[in-house]
Amino acid sequence: MPLKRASRVALCSAALLILAGLAAHPAQSAEAAARGEYLEGAPLDAFLAAPSREAAAQLVDGLIKGGIGFDDAYRALQRGRSYGPARTGVVRLRNKTSDGLEHHYVLNIPDTYDPSHRYQVRFQLHGGVGGRETNAPVGAGTIGTLAGAEQIYVIPYAWNAAPWWSDDQVLNLVEILDATKRVYNVDENRVVVSGVSDGGTGAYWVAMRETTPFASFLPLNGYWMVLASGDIDDGMLFANNLRNKPLFAVNGGRDRLYPTAIVDPHIAHLKRGGVTVAYHPQPEAGHNTAWWPEVKDTFETFVREHPRVPLPDTLTWETGRANAGNRAHWLVIDKLGAQPADAKSLPDLNEMEMPPAPDFGVRAVGSRINRVMPGSNAERLGLKAGDGVVRLNDQPIPTGLDVAEALEDVAPGTPITLLVARNNAPVELSGSYDPKVAPVPPRHLFAHGAQAGRVDLTRAGNTITAATRGVAAFTLLLSPAQVDFAKPVKVVVNGRTAFDGKIEKSARTLLKYAAADNDRTMLFGAELHVDLAIDGR
Repeated sequence: MPLKRASRVALCSAALLILAGLAAHPAQSAEAAARGEYLEGAPLDAFLAAPSREAAAQLVDGLIKGGIGFDDAYRALQRGRSYGPARTGVVRLRNKTSDGLEHHYVLNIPDTYDPSHRYQVRFQLHGGVGGRETNAPVGAGTIGTLAGAEQIYVIPYAWNAAPWWSDDQVLNLVEILDATKRVYNVDENRVVVSGVSDGGTGAYWVAMRETTPFASFLPLNGYWMVLASGDIDDGMLFANNLRNKPLFAVNGGRDRLYPTAIVDPHIAHLKRGGVTVAYHPQPEAGHNTAWWPEVKDTFETFVREHPRVPLPDTLTWETGRANAGNRAHWLVIDKLGAQPADAKSLPDLNEMEMPPAPDFGVRAVGSRINRVMPGSNAERLGLKAGDGVVRLNDQPIPTGLDVAEALEDVAPGTPITLLVARNNAPVELSGSYDPKVAPVPPRHLFAHGAQAGRVDLTRAGNTITAATRGVAAFTLLLSPAQVDFAKPVKVVVNGRTAFDGKIEKSARTLLKYAAADNDRTMLFGAELHVDLAIDGR
């Protein structure tokens, strides 16, 4: 029967009229593919021409019914779609995420765009999110002074109701990338997320929530501990997830918001914890990017030298949900729950070692002293439990300020005077500030919910070793580029063999994840489900 030609690909539904006719595919109709009917030699044309992940997924059953073979499909998916001419310059688009929010975004496409060439992509997240009341685009929609190497720039927009630190924005970035790849020839292994100020902080958020599509994260003038504030931290931020991808960070020494003095200890903590971080502090810089001309080449060199590894031999992922944010590359966490054989100890980036600090010897809530430690400097000065510290060296202590914080700028050995309220009467105390330097317990960075699970993976040939905690079941996605399907695959979990045998390649699995990932370099031939609850594993 005659076959209709497929509709031409557009970035998203709102952009169909803009881009129609610019990225033609010699494809068969989606209807025919769904029935399992396709032309000889071109069974995947409609699949590759699908305008979205959902549309591609709808074609899988028809392709399987039509008898498509794994090897033929694998080779065709590695080649990918044929790209044609497409709009260049500033391309303004919209995306409505599956949760119903509409987002504006802009693509900056090189004027010399060549569809036969694979292009690096940089997502650039803007700052000033809290001051934006609507989703309306602002400015010229160009990368402007932050331009670097020739590449495709994606300029999305956030606002106070949909900040970068939200599940919706993570979904938005993933959908924008998928739509862009369906029209423009994107190098899947050179897609990075950068941002300035709030955008830089947002880059840290994305790195902890969605690692798979991105090669690296480049926060500029951002600070990840903003995300620990009570109105942002949702209990689903896991610092260990930063181990998967390298970071490039810049902060200014004179930044009024996030100076290097507060950022430096956290960068050192990340490095000690195994995160690859290229840190470029700018001692004289404020909260701006005046340093960009000097840093630009270093920034772009970092991006060039750190492409994504689509099938990494080591992975770690932690999540508090099994229905979202639960995948990293070839790992999917399916079910949470503590198990008897859980790994007893896993290195945890959420626990930040703190240096020894002066201990005056009081335990207080604000300026109200609850306890005075025996033999301490505070006891020798005459402080007692129940005292309220009113003044330090004739300076009032602000309401809510902790006594230890009030003493931070006082040098040891300095004479001090304290005015305290004791039994509703003023009492003046004086002496020398001689605190004991004492160990400080690790700082717990992000709050976590009641249930969270983590899997650390290492692959060597066909043997996969997993250390798990709080996970009842997970799935390994196996690729022919990763394992030899002609030989047995062995999975060892927490020291016990969970699987040892051969696995059959599946065309359905291949197409399922090809529809979702839209990635020529990350294709999977089998799902291996590991249930740790069976036999008490």
